[in-house]
Amino acid sequence: MGLTIKLPKEDGSTYEYKTSNKSSFQVPSRKLESRIVFSAAHVVCDPFANTDPLTNAQIDWEHTLAYRRYLWSLGLSVAEAMDTAQRGMGLDWKRAKELIQKSIAEAKAVGGKVACGAGTDHLAPNFRITLEQVEAAYEEQCEFVEKHGGQIILMASRALAACAQAPEDYERVYGKILQQVSQPVILHWLGDMFDPALEGYWGTADLDSAMEVCLNVIWNNKDKVDGIKISLLDEKREIEMRRLLPEGVRMYTGDDFNYPSLIKGDKQGYSHALLGIFDAIAPAAAAAIHALDNGDLATYDALLEKTVPLSKHIFQKPTFSYKTGIVFMAYLNGHQPHFRMIGGAEGARSIIHLAELYKLADEAGLISDPELAAERMRLTLALAGIR
Repeated sequence: MGLTIKLPKEDGSTYEYKTSNKSSFQVPSRKLESRIVFSAAHVVCDPFANTDPLTNAQIDWEHTLAYRRYLWSLGLSVAEAMDTAQRGMGLDWKRAKELIQKSIAEAKAVGGKVACGAGTDHLAPNFRITLEQVEAAYEEQCEFVEKHGGQIILMASRALAACAQAPEDYERVYGKILQQVSQPVILHWLGDMFDPALEGYWGTADLDSAMEVCLNVIWNNKDKVDGIKISLLDEKREIEMRRLLPEGVRMYTGDDFNYPSLIKGDKQGYSHALLGIFDAIAPAAAAAIHALDNGDLATYDALLEKTVPLSKHIFQKPTFSYKTGIVFMAYLNGHQPHFRMIGGAEGARSIIHLAELYKLADEAGLISDPELAAERMRLTLALAGIR
């Protein structure tokens, strides 16, 4: 028997929603094989830190690292200190360094796989910054990740976007950094829907031209590129680019709308995954890839198809506020004891949005403990004056 909970509508009225029964997913008993699957992971705020949550929020390391152990236990890899961890939107480079170091150590302890974001976010982006400063910033962060034994995810740079004058500036900076790294990296092309400061990345607002510049960087440095993650929410463009990559260079989908079909692929290839939504749908994602490993496409489709409405809801405009939904899912499922975020980002989505998220998560079978989730949803609603 399901539970009944009162949820709000946009007009101020409420309706009775009856939850489904608790569902379960087949957790893989062996490593995932057919695809490389990274889940970008969120951080848990320390609610007891007596500091300004907007400028100096502290991290609850116990629950933050426990969530990474949970992801690894499902067979997923962790993409660390990325935008899902509020990198550049609450998590600065000083705190990111601590997160990277702790996460790499934890991965080594439990046999997990982790790759870490390296960027230029300790530079304040403006047109007065020089390309040499951008290069030095990238070098500093890449050196830190490699020193601690992590694989680099070379993040898009707000500073480079602010000071670059032409596509050739991107080719220069990326070329220099890629020739210095000791192991192949994952490039990260993040669309401006995720970060408005990255508008016109690769030196042009035309996406066809931008893709050409990016591909030039990859082909000119193919031995130093493991793959590229693109987050443009454009399925056709990702498939087009995937087919133009050098042999051995992987496409990691960052498309939180079209991931089921992109990961499944077609006769000409497929995408691996590096996704923020996999933080929220981890059990379904692991079970789906496990089914794909076994050649069970029907189960793969059925498992991921149910998660797409939830993902589209979490990543609705403004897309960069998706972290709020990711953390709310972790709260509903008991992975953390509170719904507080660094930077006060728990307030970035409306109570209507959170109520619909709860409903969609339940319909997708992603509520692990229905009674706990219902209790926490009611507490959240009560804070908004809904009883």
